[in-house]
Amino acid sequence: MSTTDSNLFLYNYFRSSSSYRVRIALNLKGLEYRYIPVHLNRDGGEQYQHAFKALNPHCLVPVLHDQNIDVTQSLAILEYLEERYPERPLLPTAVEDRAYVRQISLAIACDIHPLNNLRVLKFLGGSMGLKEEMRSDWIRHWITLGLAGLEEELRNSSRRGTYCYGHLPTIADCCLVPQLFNAQRFGIDIDTFPTLSSIATACNSLDAFRDAHPSRQPDSE
Repeated sequence: MSTTDSNLFLYNYFRSSSSYRVRIALNLKGLEYRYIPVHLNRDGGEQYQHAFKALNPHCLVPVLHDQNIDVTQSLAILEYLEERYPERPLLPTAVEDRAYVRQISLAIACDIHPLNNLRVLKFLGGSMGLKEEMRSDWIRHWITLGLAGLEEELRNSSRRGTYCYGHLPTIADCCLVPQLFNAQRFGIDIDTFPTLSSIATACNSLDAFRDAHPSRQPDSE
């Protein structure tokens, strides 16, 4: 939930998968935060303006400001929230299970998402000169390849329950739902991944996930 008197500030863009992950986590933990929109396309990209670059020299969203620190990188933010605000945990207790949740999260955040990140797509269509059709083929190829691996891994996992792990959402679910949203945006039928679709359906029945959806954000277009 966004509020104007919170000590937490989230600099983010409504359609950014990385930002979406953090919004879900904040909601699941019941943390109020102030929503600061950073438009990635307006005026050449507000992330490149001096004020934002001072927060994150990499010119990427999200950035979480909490008290006297700024944390960048969505997975680092999720881990920070877990340690700073341990109530309503988003990681399991056992070290083996925590490693499992992290490996699912990182498969999405490090292997799938970077290849369809906005700045990569702009480079493909700009400097590389790829036409829209070829760029779309690139996106669908890498997302589909990554989701196919996740589908097999989760389908065969004894740790999977209603969610990626067990019967409470974890950071793995915070990562999965935005990636499936991205897949649908680019015309991928996520019903071809029944395990992932089932998990997403369970997640999206929760207010924390619904309220984090891009269409519900103040900068939604």
